[in-house]
Amino acid sequence: MSSGTDLDAHLSLLRRRWLALVGCVVVGGTAALALLRLVPAAYTATTHVLVQPLGIGEPANQVTGRQREALNLDTEAQVAQSAVVAARAARTLGVDAVEPVEVAVPPNSSVLLLSVTAADPDGAAARSAAYAEAYLANRRESALTAMAKQQEAVLSKLKHVNAGIDRVIKQVAALPKGSPEHTIAVQRQGVLNRQAAGLAVRYDALRTVAVIPGSIISRPVPPAAPSSPSLPLFLGTGLMLGLLAGSATAYARDRLDTRLRTPADVERLTGLPVLGDLSGPREHGVLHDLASALVAACPGKRLLVRSLPADLYASSLAEPLAVSAPLVVLDGSDVRDLSRADAAVLLLGLGQVTSDDVVAATRRLARHEVPVIGVVTATDAVPSFVPLLEPHPPASLGKLVATGELRLAQSPQEETSPLHALHQRRPGRPT
Repeated sequence: MSSGTDLDAHLSLLRRRWLALVGCVVVGGTAALALLRLVPAAYTATTHVLVQPLGIGEPANQVTGRQREALNLDTEAQVAQSAVVAARAARTLGVDAVEPVEVAVPPNSSVLLLSVTAADPDGAAARSAAYAEAYLANRRESALTAMAKQQEAVLSKLKHVNAGIDRVIKQVAALPKGSPEHTIAVQRQGVLNRQAAGLAVRYDALRTVAVIPGSIISRPVPPAAPSSPSLPLFLGTGLMLGLLAGSATAYARDRLDTRLRTPADVERLTGLPVLGDLSGPREHGVLHDLASALVAACPGKRLLVRSLPADLYASSLAEPLAVSAPLVVLDGSDVRDLSRADAAVLLLGLGQVTSDDVVAATRRLARHEVPVIGVVTATDAVPSFVPLLEPHPPASLGKLVATGELRLAQSPQEETSPLHALHQRRPGRPT
């Protein structure tokens, strides 16, 4: 089966169950609007922070198309979201805890966007600014701590080198000039002096480094409109969920509901052809076309008519159908009808039977080798198949009623209906 055929089948199913589909979509949209009214408004404020490299204890960043700075801003974003920065921001605001911050890193920049969502616009702006200041303070404190440790390490090594120089000077003074030992001691003294000079320069550089962690380049402004809830987001989500639920409901109902409501349901669920549909408006000649279809489809001369449900005539209005045909119509009232029938037609009351009932009736007839040639559907009125009026009543009418058979007259004036016996032998109808 092609994809186009599959799509047509799915669309046909949704058209059949459009009420469930539309109902679920409406319920989803209504629920989304109700939830939109119930969810409290939230406001988001953003602070732009320019991060400057310190060069002290910072991890090297791999330069890529997204990030061309030596500073690793992804690491800095994680630091800004850490619990240490959140606790410092809470202390700045004088509260026990603050809302979490969301940090974004624009590509090819050294800027962090710190956004905080709160219940009121002023609170959101204050919390965003507190996070920015706490992050810069934490970054400065971390840089000063790393610088102090480096100064301590350089100073300790410088002291060790100076102590070595003192020992070498004493050795040079004690050794005789021109001796190999004196020459080696002098060389060692020169190496230590150069190391001491380099360490002194580095120590002085560490003491004079200006620690600038960054700056706030755009302070937060209290937002004028809430950032959430969002009408397009809520309504779109509700409609989509309703559409999915409606599709699932339509498929479930179509698989579980076997009641035959339309002629299309009969052909789709049973596989039997609909020879005539009398459930809609009656067009001119529809009954004649129905009788012609019955005659053309019957493989023999004896046609058995079965009504589903069995009391269809009792619960429906009978509409005459007069047509000539070389058939003998059996209504099943005679015990010999089932064995004599060459074919059968099912007369279905739409909305009163299910496909299981039709399948069961077809199987019962198939066990007796009686094929079902098709189905005639009806709702408020069913065809009673009465004969045409004749100039003179046939002399054999009593015999026809007694046997349950009605045969075709040989002359046009004596034409009779192929299904008269079914109408004549209904329970409760006078003969």
